Amino acid sequence: MSTVFSKEDAHQLVEQLPAGATWEDLMREIYVRAAIEKGLEDSRFGRTKDVAEIRRKYDLPE
Repeated sequence: MSTVFSKEDAHQLVEQLPAGATWEDLMREIYVRAAIEKGLEDSRFGRTKDVAEIRRKYDLPE
C-alpha cells in the first residue's frame, strides 16, 4: 500500500540532500523513507514477528 505524502514532504526530502546529490541519491532516500513508513505501518497493525522466531528461521544464535 502506498503512503500518501504532501508536496511539502517531497520538498523537505529534496532540501535535506547535499548540493551535489544525484538522482540515485534521491531515489535511495525515497526508498528508505518508504521502507521505514511501511515498517511503522506493519508495527501499528501487528504485522510483526518475534526476534526469536526470526533467529530460528535463519539459524542465527539466540
